[in-house]
Amino acid sequence: MTTRTVAAVDLGATSGRVMIGRIGEGVLDLELVSRFPNGPVGREDGLHWDFGALYEHVLEGLAEAVRREPGIESIGIDSWAVDYGLVKDAELLAEPFHYRDERTARGVAEVHSIAPFDELYRRNGLQFLPFNTLYQYRVDAHLAEADTALLIPDLIAFLLTGAAVAERTNASTTGLLGVIDGEWDTALAERLGVPSRILPTLIDPGTTIGRLRPELAARIGKDLPVIAVGSHDTASAVVAAPLSTPHSAYISCGTWGLVGIELAAPVLTDAARDANFTHELSVDRRYRFLHNVTGLWLLSETVRAWEAEDGSAIDLPALLAAASEVSGDVPLFDADDPSLSAPGDMPARIAALLGVDAPASRPAFARSIVESIATAFAQAVQTASALSGRELDRIHLVGGGSLNRLLCQATADRTGLPVLAGPVEATALGNVLVQARALGAAPTSLEELRALVAATHEPERFDPRA
Repeated sequence: MTTRTVAAVDLGATSGRVMIGRIGEGVLDLELVSRFPNGPVGREDGLHWDFGALYEHVLEGLAEAVRREPGIESIGIDSWAVDYGLVKDAELLAEPFHYRDERTARGVAEVHSIAPFDELYRRNGLQFLPFNTLYQYRVDAHLAEADTALLIPDLIAFLLTGAAVAERTNASTTGLLGVIDGEWDTALAERLGVPSRILPTLIDPGTTIGRLRPELAARIGKDLPVIAVGSHDTASAVVAAPLSTPHSAYISCGTWGLVGIELAAPVLTDAARDANFTHELSVDRRYRFLHNVTGLWLLSETVRAWEAEDGSAIDLPALLAAASEVSGDVPLFDADDPSLSAPGDMPARIAALLGVDAPASRPAFARSIVESIATAFAQAVQTASALSGRELDRIHLVGGGSLNRLLCQATADRTGLPVLAGPVEATALGNVLVQARALGAAPTSLEELRALVAATHEPERFDPRA
């Protein structure tokens, strides 16, 4: 079997990458082409993404990928969820807002005055997050002017190809997709003041969105199709989470920790609603039944504050090694406390939650952060098991958090379940796998795709300690 190659654009809330993916008989690997920073920028009207710079990084990365590997056959794009750009006459109306912008609080109040959360949950199956897209739409001053609204990966695909579509896994995070039928809930949209005409045609992962515009094909160096993948980064990550049995839980851990299981049907119970468990669509119309836990954002923001205080960089592996040597119990805090959601002085806000028990040393403070995240992970795993009626026997922890050995061990200890860590690049691998399957270069079932991941990316096992 000939090895085939594709380009994966993987955009996270703190950085983005363009990677070359290679797949063949017993082969599944990635080559990093470019990595670039991403994050919020303050403007006069609030917190935004520097989308122009992000898009330019994507184009440069794709051009370099084709230069290195002329055999690339397609492009796939995934990113974080909920954020979007408004397009009119094929032009972006305004720089996309960042989901942490404070405008969302007003959107929540207005939406819930029209459609209470209980009703929303019955319709869309989503956990309450104050930045879900429907809350953002409600307060967007430019909404009525737009021809269409495109989530970030769909927006980039539109700029590359001219085709305006909405890939379903990411569309399911907007709050306007029916949890049962997977179609736009246009009646709800109109009630909330969202013109249903701005909701693009829905497509599934594996669909060819279009081919590069001629001027971009010339710049990138090849005329390529853009194929829809699980464009919500967690959807792609779960494709490559080597779930070995139906009793496996997953944690896709980076800025956020997405903790849950894969289901064939939703669990739209009052208990699931009250536990704030969500139903986001996965590849092949499965459900990601999960809870969002604040993840390594807490640690990265803390380290960023300490670096600003010191005026120099902090060696994170050394800090975590010192944290692992801290003896005895450390105080815990609620990793999902709303006071921790915005950028800023994270150590001070965590210390306020810990009170007089706040550790004085940085290693002990970092240990408190990691153990608090692991505790939140454990609670979510236990709740997923109880709500679904499914006994769980292992956890697959994928993404950047799989490199954090302290977090992996703490998660095993606090859940009482073995943690299988890796692959670290699950999102990009899932992106590659869906493209390859669409090209006829990979197996057809998710189980077979995951078997290929397991065969080529052996996880590290962390067993719970007494």
